Amino acid sequence: MAAVKVGHASIFRKLRANIIGMIHLPASPGTPGFSGSVNDILLKAAREAAIYKHAGVDSVLIENMHDIPYLHSSAVGPEVVSVMTAAASVVRSVFSHAPVGVQILAGANQQALAVALAAGLDFIRAEGFVYSHVADEGIMDACAGPLLRYRRHIGAQNIAVFTDIKKKHSAHSITSDVSIAETARAAEFFRSDGVIVTGKQHGTACRRRRTYGCVECGKNPGFRGIGRDTRELPSVQSRDRPNYWLPISKRTTIGHGTLTKAFLRTLWTR
Repeated sequence: MAAVKVGHASIFRKLRANIIGMIHLPASPGTPGFSGSVNDILLKAAREAAIYKHAGVDSVLIENMHDIPYLHSSAVGPEVVSVMTAAASVVRSVFSHAPVGVQILAGANQQALAVALAAGLDFIRAEGFVYSHVADEGIMDACAGPLLRYRRHIGAQNIAVFTDIKKKHSAHSITSDVSIAETARAAEFFRSDGVIVTGKQHGTACRRRRTYGCVECGKNPGFRGIGRDTRELPSVQSRDRPNYWLPISKRTTIGHGTLTKAFLRTLWTR
């Protein structure tokens, strides 16, 4: 079975039902929720990466989930980028056998590419790739042109760019005449390496028809970018279509507490 590839770089070893575990970092220095130390952030990232590795999860994604309220990409500072790079390097060293990705909120896609390149990661998750929308951080414009030129500029062509379309926590009335399938085709035309479909907000289930429709309308992989809990796994895994992404989110499955091995064991007993 062929792998997902970007250029000559293999990303996922199998074609469907990949499970990507979320590593939601504690709040970064300078954000309202920051407490403790940078070392605490790195230790937590390493611990969760090890748990995911032991559980056999296919991939992990690092995200600055707790940097709320989020800043627009142009205002994301070097203190965030530096911590994300350090955390990404730690996770990469632990989770060395499988793909690792990064997302920097909100919409800091070029910064994420730089982090991925420095830490040897495999992919980023990008917001606002095609079509503008109104997010809770403000207006987000399409960024495909500048982002992929930046990827070329820094020599990161083998890092995949997976892109949200009609993303959560956003208003899309200005593109209400453009369907999600049309948006997926536009993202593919603009060289997205795969599209991500979500529910309306964090913790809400994504309708399967939205995901499957996007996958079937293009050649690129489609990812189901959010889910409530492990009850959604059987329907995703049993569907014989390529590359469904059901990230495991601590916030939506076991609250804001600590990721546990016991929780992850439920993935393989369903």
